[in-house]
Amino acid sequence: MIRKIITLGNETLRKESKPMQKFDLRLWLLLRDMAETMYDADGVGLAAPQVGILRRVVVIDIGEGLVELINPEIIAEEGEQAGPEGCLSVPGRQGFVRRPNKVTVRALDRKGKPFEITGEGLMARALCHEIDHLSGRVYVDIMDHEIFPDQEEEE
Repeated sequence: MIRKIITLGNETLRKESKPMQKFDLRLWLLLRDMAETMYDADGVGLAAPQVGILRRVVVIDIGEGLVELINPEIIAEEGEQAGPEGCLSVPGRQGFVRRPNKVTVRALDRKGKPFEITGEGLMARALCHEIDHLSGRVYVDIMDHEIFPDQEEEE
């Protein structure tokens, strides 16, 4: 089921999400709906707060297959990248954002089993971006500046 993506201005985006405790059918349906919603919106990631659910649940697909993260936390980061970033909850806008170039995240899968994932480049950016949502942060809070369509970006 495609869910409505809430946009900047909705106070839910500014709230801290609670950890998932139950790994049940409700979680599985949320993960399915979030993935369908992300793909329908041509996104590469979606966090539960973006569909109005204050839970620590994230889906990401940068073109290498769907990754589901429950209660994710960044445990290591290195390097830096800087470039344009957008968000399904901030439609029609982009900002120039600095992020780590490589991150390692510890999370649980849909059955509650712990795992770690390391991402570089776009995957690192997506992991940081979506995990930020779980703490009520949106990229506009940390961007260096707004990017306008006719503006060329340089690092």
